[in-house]
Amino acid sequence: MTQKIVLASNNMGKVREIDQMLAGFDMQVLPQSKFNIKEVEETGLTFVENAILKARNAAEHSGLPAIADDSGLEVDALQGAPGIYSARFSGIGASDEQNLQKLLNDLKDIPETERSARFQCLMVYMRHSADPTPLIFQGTWEGTIALEPQGENGFGYDPVFFVPTHNCSSAELPAEIKNQLSHRGQALKALVTALGH
Repeated sequence: MTQKIVLASNNMGKVREIDQMLAGFDMQVLPQSKFNIKEVEETGLTFVENAILKARNAAEHSGLPAIADDSGLEVDALQGAPGIYSARFSGIGASDEQNLQKLLNDLKDIPETERSARFQCLMVYMRHSADPTPLIFQGTWEGTIALEPQGENGFGYDPVFFVPTHNCSSAELPAEIKNQLSHRGQALKALVTALGH
């Protein structure tokens, strides 16, 4: 029997990515929008706090187990920014393009050799909204920030996230390669292993 799990996100890019990664397992990922669940306010000060808030909210309103992740980009030259504010780096409701431009502007005087960065993903699985022991998984993807955007795949900061091992941006990688390498892919692999699939 296929297990239904609600994904605490309305980000269709994320839903598609996680669904692709879980293909072949007996799980069906449903976006929280299917249950008319509103996004919860991310009031946590860390990725893990925000992920728990989102998972609890989705489990409570759907009655299903929930997966939530909070991820973002940490840039060393910006003391870890944008961090938990990655999705709203240039303001609430900012587009991917606006966030990307702000990042490139903030780094315009930083030489290529000092643009180290990483994507972090904290993923949480909750069996129900009162789950006292949510399962928590972390994935980290090291790279650098390119001088200009390249590639059409992915979303968010993918076009400026340069992957040294593949000598291209994350947005230039085919989906199956990105899913193997990415912070979200790593966290999800750990989650799937923990659920015994």
